[in-house]
Parts: sequence; structure tokens; C-alpha cells
Amino acid sequence: MKEIALHLLDLAENSVSAGAKTVKINVCEDQNADLLTASIEDDGRGMTPEMVKMVTDPFVTSRTTRKVGLGIPLFKAAAEACGGNLSIHSTPGVGTRIQVSFQHSHIDRMPLGNLPATFLGLSVAHPEIHWVFRYTARANGTEEPFEYDDQPIKETLDGLPITHPEVLAYLRNMLEEGIGAAQQILKE
Repeated sequence: MKEIALHLLDLAENSVSAGAKTVKINVCEDQNADLLTASIEDDGRGMTPEMVKMVTDPFVTSRTTRKVGLGIPLFKAAAEACGGNLSIHSTPGVGTRIQVSFQHSHIDRMPLGNLPATFLGLSVAHPEIHWVFRYTARANGTEEPFEYDDQPIKETLDGLPITHPEVLAYLRNMLEEGIGAAQQILKE
């Protein structure tokens, strides 16, 4: 995977597979601190301390469809190659939180990728999950946050599917405009 958004998509799919009902994804581009951070937190099955220690090994996976799990090990290696790190905190029966950081200006840092498409894809693919997406940009002493919480939207739809073409167009526009407006301060 060559984009951070695709790694977040992979981790979110892991959360869904772990039985999560709520998944929160936070991304922060902080030019003031020269740091890009991302986290994903869920209320799924969680992992034992032993599994947390082993999960960064590409030859350890809980999947039955294949014998290797490269997502977390590759994400961890990419972060460490760019002056960052990846940490995992998990409690069985409570959930998991994975946090990753990169030096924002590092020449080898992978691009952020298409966050609006990633968030929209997750919302549509798994409408049974409560999704909360937060994106924050910080530059020149200014902070611009954007939050997408699908719960109030689902309540407003009152049974209309999130996959309805007009709903999709609305959500795509909201995500693109909201994240785009926040990212604008990084370009000033």
C-alpha cells in the first residue's frame, strides 16, 4: 500500500472483522510540529497482550484465508522509516487503538491519499457500523478541524439507505469540502 488512507482502510476492515460497533479514525497533519498522526480506535473483540506483541510480525494473522498479515507490519515499517512509530493498545472484550506517526516533511513519507473516498467507502460498505472520522490540519499557529459522524446522518435519513444516489452525492461533497477546507491552511 502506497498511501496512508489505504492503510487506514485496511485497519478499519480489521476493526469490522473484530466485531466493532463503533470505529473512530483520527488524522492530524501538524506542520507546526512537523508531524502527521493517524489513529484508529474500535470497540471490537480486542487482543491479548501476547497477540499485541506478535501482530507486527508479518507471519502472524488471525485470518483464515491466508497465512500472512502484512498490513500492520508494513505500516509500522513505513512510519519508522520516516522518523515515526506505530503503537497498539488493546484489551480483550474492550477494543483496540492503533496510533501511527510520521515526520510530516520526511521525503520518504507516503502521501496521505484520498481520505474522503476512504471514509465514504467505509460508510457505504459497512452501514451497520457507527463511523466517526476526524481530520485536523495545523499550520502557522492555526488549527482547522473537520468531523464526520455518521450517526446523526443515519438518524436524519430515517430509513433511507446511505447508498441512495442523492445521499452518496451529499456525503461525498460534505467529506471533500470539509477535508479540503481544513487542508487549505496547509497550503497558505
